[in-house]
Amino acid sequence: MSVRTLPLLFLNLGGEMLYVLDQRLRAQNIPGDKARKDEWTEVDRKRVLNDIISTMFNRKFMEELFKPQELYSKKALRTVYDRLAHASIMRLNQASMDKLYDLMTMAFKYQVLLCPRPKDVLLITFNHLDSIKGFIQDSPTILHQVDETFRQLTEVYGSLSAGEFQMIRQTLLIFFQDLHIRVSTFLKDKVQNSNGRFVLPVSGPVPWGTEVPGVIRMFNGKGEEVEKIEFKHGGNYIPAYKEGSFELYGDRVLKLGTNMYSVNRPVETHMSATSKGLASTQENIAPNPLAKEELNFLARLMGGMEIKKPSGPEPGFRLNLFMTDEEEEHAAQSRPEDLSYEVINIQATQDQQRNEELARIMGEFEITEQPEQSASKGDDLLAMMDRL
Repeated sequence: MSVRTLPLLFLNLGGEMLYVLDQRLRAQNIPGDKARKDEWTEVDRKRVLNDIISTMFNRKFMEELFKPQELYSKKALRTVYDRLAHASIMRLNQASMDKLYDLMTMAFKYQVLLCPRPKDVLLITFNHLDSIKGFIQDSPTILHQVDETFRQLTEVYGSLSAGEFQMIRQTLLIFFQDLHIRVSTFLKDKVQNSNGRFVLPVSGPVPWGTEVPGVIRMFNGKGEEVEKIEFKHGGNYIPAYKEGSFELYGDRVLKLGTNMYSVNRPVETHMSATSKGLASTQENIAPNPLAKEELNFLARLMGGMEIKKPSGPEPGFRLNLFMTDEEEEHAAQSRPEDLSYEVINIQATQDQQRNEELARIMGEFEITEQPEQSASKGDDLLAMMDRL
């Protein structure tokens, strides 16, 4: 398992979340002079995206994120995205948040599976950052935050070897391996089967720096080619015409990670029977031995989030990721209890007293404790989060 995977996972899933929210906000957008108080306008859409992106790329938050650390459970990460999605005036109910997270995870899983070479997962991340910057062109301060994160990515991942990128890709695939949620867009494009598994293509450009398959070369001990055998590969491959740019601005070449919702069409998700069984089994197994560390991780991350509270008595706007309220209600009722996620409300403000309390509890985690004591400390932190 790679300890450098978490930033890439978070940023790419966050990028997919913004794609979905932007698409749904545009679909529900009402012209400003005709909108009622409970309806969306273009100003609201920009405000929501600005607030979420500003929170997502907060400097302290990024500092914690880029520290070498193991990946945490899906529930721990889901809690972070619940908090992030509600960092503005927008509000999602449980069914819509479930659908949002399903779309995020399956889209990035598809991108990792189709990644031509392990290093190209960095190009996928840059594609997400490029698109995110398109959402905030009128906000230079937030643009600077995103550019700073880009520089951190270049600094941390620019010197990694091919083997280290392969370990990162393998860690991501392990994280996604039991998720087989059917997405209407993927089904219509015939890149996903009815069981939720993706179809890998046998055509198109080969990875940069490699040759089109069809030749086996034999070498002697001196490195000299002594024999060449040709074979039929059964695909329709072509050489890559150039490598994608890893600079701040440039042609990424790779299209994975770009906004697939730019063409406005409804996207539905359905949990396959196999995936339901696997999820149910996973949630009922023995408690995760990293539970305490996961809570500590969440506490650090949430402590770094500077959430902007709406000024005045303005209520939050509700966003529905389904076509109608009836569909959303039906999804909430039909979703198995095993797959429901409990949202932990965490107030991540700059209140000094709360920060001191959080620092004290974090300090307790750093003390070597007996196994029977560690569980209670984890419970204490979870209880503290519930009280905030």
